[in-house]
Amino acid sequence: MADFRPSRDDILLYISENPDASGKRELARAFGLKGGDRVWLKDTLREMQDEGLLSGSRKRLNRTGDLPPVAMLDVFGRDGDGGLLARPSESGETDAVTVRIRVPRGDKAPAPGIGDRVLAKIFRSKEEDGPAYTARIIKLIDRRRDAVLGVFRTLADGTFRIEPTERRQAELVVDAEYRNGAKDGDLVEVEPVRIGRYGLPRAKVINVVGSLTSEKAVSMIAIHAHGIPHIFPADVIAEAEAMKPATMAGREDWRALPLVTIDPADAKDHDDAVHAEPDPDPANPGGMIVTVAIADVAAYVRPGSALDREALKRGNSVYFPDRVVPMLPERISNDLCSLREGEDRPALAVRMRFAADGRKIRHDFHRVMMRSIAKLAYPQAQAAIDGRPDDKTGPLLDTVLRPLWDGYAVLKRGRDQRQPLELDLPERKILLKPDGTVDRVTVPERLDAHRLIEEYMIQANVAAAETLEGKRQKLIYRRHDAPSLAKQESLREFLQTVGLSLARGAQMKPSQFNAILERVRGSDNDQLVNEVVLRSQSLAEYSPDNIGHFGLNLRRYAHFTSPIRRYADLIVHRALIGALGLGEGAITGGEEDRLEEIAALISASERRAMAAERETVDRLIAGYLAERVDEVFDARISGVTKSGLFVQLPQFGADGFIPVSSLGSDYYIYDETARALFGERTRKGYQLADPVEVRLVEVAPLAGAMRFEMISEPKPLSGSTRSFHKDKRRQAQTRAAAKGRGRGRRP
Repeated sequence: MADFRPSRDDILLYISENPDASGKRELARAFGLKGGDRVWLKDTLREMQDEGLLSGSRKRLNRTGDLPPVAMLDVFGRDGDGGLLARPSESGETDAVTVRIRVPRGDKAPAPGIGDRVLAKIFRSKEEDGPAYTARIIKLIDRRRDAVLGVFRTLADGTFRIEPTERRQAELVVDAEYRNGAKDGDLVEVEPVRIGRYGLPRAKVINVVGSLTSEKAVSMIAIHAHGIPHIFPADVIAEAEAMKPATMAGREDWRALPLVTIDPADAKDHDDAVHAEPDPDPANPGGMIVTVAIADVAAYVRPGSALDREALKRGNSVYFPDRVVPMLPERISNDLCSLREGEDRPALAVRMRFAADGRKIRHDFHRVMMRSIAKLAYPQAQAAIDGRPDDKTGPLLDTVLRPLWDGYAVLKRGRDQRQPLELDLPERKILLKPDGTVDRVTVPERLDAHRLIEEYMIQANVAAAETLEGKRQKLIYRRHDAPSLAKQESLREFLQTVGLSLARGAQMKPSQFNAILERVRGSDNDQLVNEVVLRSQSLAEYSPDNIGHFGLNLRRYAHFTSPIRRYADLIVHRALIGALGLGEGAITGGEEDRLEEIAALISASERRAMAAERETVDRLIAGYLAERVDEVFDARISGVTKSGLFVQLPQFGADGFIPVSSLGSDYYIYDETARALFGERTRKGYQLADPVEVRLVEVAPLAGAMRFEMISEPKPLSGSTRSFHKDKRRQAQTRAAAKGRGRGRRP
């Protein structure tokens, strides 16, 4: 027994001060624990994780709520001594945390300024005063530019204005000498030249991006606003064009295996192919052999090459309704690596054996040369299974397609037993006219063909993570943390307002959420509860440290199946090639040392892409509805704040805002627990996910903003009285406390 067993506070302090040496072994060594004390430490750490005090894996633990060891930061100001201050770039519970940037030394060190974004190593501060964290800059990501993005307009009196794309930016005046060749309707960058005491601020055009009258102009706004790289440098194109097709050297010949690709009908690149057959082993009755082959991007994109540097810079492909900004040039993504029908293509394949109950028995990886026998679309494959084969799927029905569905039936048994989170939130797809404007918005039917490919890919991703862990090979996981204790409590309080309960305890499981979702399925609260459960979830991210994937209910998970469009998958391919000795293109020692940095970069790229895609959809829909001002629409409340209601038009998937001041003569109080606004006098109000009628009163297409007014009358909200009165008491207590503080002050 050790003379000293650390307290929980001792453990938390050590982990905060030593984020790079915070595993179970390091803790035992730091506190001199041996024998039975190591067992005590293991039990204590597990209890602290169960209670929500710690998160992470046995190799690296973090204090819940602490910043990760490597993070993206936005520099926002300076302290009293002139030092730079920053906040985490990613949204989440740690957003309000302030970090002091350590001053870089040497001429070559990156020197950021206010407004810049940096990738930084994070340290707990040992100073009692000042921010809780300090940071050392690893890389300067984005330089702030004071440029404003907007549309150049020529007014009737011959003067020039800039209509900004940001909702909060005021209009700008451009003098003729600062026009820089811009024409009416051009998307331009401008910078302020001077701001007078009266009138609109003035600016000059510094760059003409393109004309808004052209196709794909709306997505260009988001591309430019978010700094998404969309033009490949000359050396990257040259490197891609010089590539020669991979040969059979070091590969198994799988060209006789009838693999097929099943993708959206409009897909241009195909990075996964599938095959299934009954397991002939008599020891596995009813079992299936499922094979997933993935494009061997690592055969062409080598570590440190121009292609590799650009792919990491982009992080992922970005998908807009009117275009795709690919991670890799077309020569790679749509040609050499695309698993085209009837053409030889290099692939990294995993063959998995499943028992009849869905348990995976074993798997093995192979580097192969394959040849897809058919390129199928989801509806096409589904129609064949449903009894409507066409000329292409008819000959494949019994030999290829039915075995694929038999394989899915087996995998589904395993999925049903695993019980991942099953949210029911339909996705909408915008269909465009040839001129790039919106034609219509549809909700594509969710088919078993989609579920089949999804589950095949999930199992391949699990196999990749398991293999690399077994080989003790470093990798980047796709991880998803359980909801935080604060979000669990918030969800629990909300569910009580609609007559539902959620058991207490830190160790939540997806099955507990599924039971709640099943109870409300088909009821008036179906959409509401699905929305609130979604908002309670953590964000998925990339990391070299494994904490499992809560949503999929998997202990280990890595992205392996889309290396054409995700850099994380390319890293996993390289790791597999190195760990299994599969030839050239393996992960390097330098890459292994930079996995934290790479994971932070690609996580930020993913968030950037999501924001850009969402904003583009908002702008397209706003432009589509600009001619329908004063029309009444069916809507659903998608967000509730103190200042008003966000509403979504289900038929369009578009959001708008209703200011609280326009809701009527009653004084409305925000009830955070019930996600509602209540009238102080009438006790009636509006709640998240309520169906309502609204009138469109104003549209700003460039900003993607719409303002509505409420047509529907407020309603009594049963079950919310307790939280409503709690909120009123809290407000009264706050007002009383404020008065008390005011009386205590002396001039």
